[in-house]
Amino acid sequence: MLLAVEGLKMYYGVSNETVKAVDGVSFSLGEAESLGIVGESGCGKSSLAMALLKILPSNARIVDGRILLEGVDIVSLPEERLRRGIRWKKISMVFQGSMSALNPVIKVGEQIAEAIIIHENGVTKKEALERAANLLEIVGLDRSTLKRYPFELSGGQRQRAVIAMALALNPKVLIADEPTTALDVIVQAQILKLLRELKERLRLSIVFISHDVSVISEVSDRVAIMYAGKFVESGNAEAVFLKPSHPYTQALISAVPSIKEPRKTFKYIVGQPPSLINPPPGCRFHPRCPYVMDVCRSEEPPIIEVEKGHFAACHLLGG
Repeated sequence: MLLAVEGLKMYYGVSNETVKAVDGVSFSLGEAESLGIVGESGCGKSSLAMALLKILPSNARIVDGRILLEGVDIVSLPEERLRRGIRWKKISMVFQGSMSALNPVIKVGEQIAEAIIIHENGVTKKEALERAANLLEIVGLDRSTLKRYPFELSGGQRQRAVIAMALALNPKVLIADEPTTALDVIVQAQILKLLRELKERLRLSIVFISHDVSVISEVSDRVAIMYAGKFVESGNAEAVFLKPSHPYTQALISAVPSIKEPRKTFKYIVGQPPSLINPPPGCRFHPRCPYVMDVCRSEEPPIIEVEKGHFAACHLLGG
């Protein structure tokens, strides 16, 4: 297994309180496999992405769990080894918001080349720029993009440039955090197609994070549904989307409009996600669940294998 996350907990300290952003998450990722993580805003998806690279703000810490990348627990590695040998070389990230991920006063080619020069000894600037040009062509941009500033590019072009930067050191795992946010539907489809092609061409493993169920269904081999810092359901994408077992997954999918079905009243999930400072006891979805039982309010549901490789955490599945 290329990447294995076991019982990961990452908390923030805010005004003498603790925000349990990622609270006991486990999953695995194989070579050339894509895992889609979907959930509402504020459920901990981006926090999980930052934890996987250990690029945490000063008030955040990993309090428990392991992140095994090719068998090595990167949680315990010193920062220097992470910076020199892990980040961007083995696991990299496409950050949410391409414009904020690029320096507006430095040319695109120089920004990609800088990552190569810093992480690989003995590479000249000329060699790095040539590699940057090749990367830009891989993601569908002209070599002339090397000499252009980020503000000279469209939103889709900037996103492609950010993807090229993430691929600069040939990583095995790519984390894509909301890579299609703020893009129009046509450009969004182009970026999704590009990521699928890169996965096959480069044997790239991708963790794809989004709040958009339809986007996740387009790019993922497996899917994990995240709610209030936890995975409530996971499995093969087809099984999760066609036979959802957790009430939250069912509600998410039913809230997505379909162009094939007859026109009907738009569905939504009642209520708001809970505070991660003081999450509700038992099942964290119980205040919004239409099937809530007494046990849901007091006991955390066990993770049950609904069918081979398809898991859900719900008391309704316990018989």
